[in-house]
Amino acid sequence: MSAIDASQRIPYSLKIVLTSLCAALYAIGSYFTAYIQSPWGMGQFRPAVVIPALFATLFGPWVAGVGAAIGTLICDSVKHGTLYMGSLIAAVPGNFIGFSIFGYITHRRFSWEKFILASNVALIIGNIITAFLYIFVYKFLFAQALIMPFESLTILSLGLTLFWYITMLPFVLLITPPLIRIISTAFPSIVPMDVREASLKSALPRRSFGIALISSGIFALFIGILISFSPLGIYLSTTFRGYFPPLVMDLFQLLLYLCGIVLSLLGLGVLSLNVVSRR
Repeated sequence: MSAIDASQRIPYSLKIVLTSLCAALYAIGSYFTAYIQSPWGMGQFRPAVVIPALFATLFGPWVAGVGAAIGTLICDSVKHGTLYMGSLIAAVPGNFIGFSIFGYITHRRFSWEKFILASNVALIIGNIITAFLYIFVYKFLFAQALIMPFESLTILSLGLTLFWYITMLPFVLLITPPLIRIISTAFPSIVPMDVREASLKSALPRRSFGIALISSGIFALFIGILISFSPLGIYLSTTFRGYFPPLVMDLFQLLLYLCGIVLSLLGLGVLSLNVVSRR
């Protein structure tokens, strides 16, 4: 059986099976870290995004988008013991749009550079949609749990977006490519031809992956330094005073520094592997 051509449509029966598998794996993977939250006590740590990223690359936008939307709803609802409206209002559309974009970018004429681009674009757009819908629609309007000024709600939404982005990106960039290569070797018949060729016949562009990680790390460090050593820190502390404990901003700064250092070191490590491989 030959590998799937990227231009061919996946049969609807197979698409339903793959979407269900994506949703189930994403729900299970997300639940393992469901109780690890952001410094604000909302928004979970979710390395399981590698699963819909993998499905987006191999099977396209619809499978990944719908699978991620259903998977996140299942995980959040199981965690809360009921249908969780916050997930339905915010996480479902954010995951659907984010991983649909991921699939649209990577599924035709695949290249690793497109994969890196998709990782950044999908995580930024998907997370910003989720954050703003969760804070402005669910928390402010529906649950009436955050009665804060518009400016404060905006800053909190951006903070959540940043938290998700810097904690998700390294997992997508470092774990998903090896998974793609393993599946391309073990099950070549289900992998689009262009993905299989990029996985098996060409080396990973370590320079591109390294630069992407370092850039994100420097960005996180820059935001952390701004908060620590500029009037921005005082402004944020004043903005959230009375809404969150003072420790929240300290935890957020620590997270920025930690993620910035880790991302930068990972990027340097990838670049060093690139230099060694050329010798």
